[in-house]
Amino acid sequence: MLKFLLIFGGGGLGSVCRYLVSQAIARRFDTNFPWGTLTVNLLGSFAIGIFIAFGERAGLNPFWSLLFVTGFCGGFTTFSSFAYENNFLLSHEDYLAVFVYTFLSLFWGFAATFLGIFLVKNI
Repeated sequence: MLKFLLIFGGGGLGSVCRYLVSQAIARRFDTNFPWGTLTVNLLGSFAIGIFIAFGERAGLNPFWSLLFVTGFCGGFTTFSSFAYENNFLLSHEDYLAVFVYTFLSLFWGFAATFLGIFLVKNI
């Protein structure tokens, strides 16, 4: 039961943080391009790299991973929103935006995860 509560609590907090970050970004950019979701996915990728590497380095109880990796990062990152927004861009025939958004999300998402792991393991 504790596992589910940790995932639930982390996921709820991650979802609220996703909403707040996305709204803050949306207020700054008046465009159809999903900058908020891209920002959240990159930050979430970086955070998951830090959480995973720090958990390994510190030998943390696996319950922390459930709270932060499965819960918080699962609630914070937005791959389903990413898919929906690409569909929106495709339906408006904005093929360049689909390519740019997908490339930036995948490339920089992977890079942010590796950077988080690298920083924790080498600091």
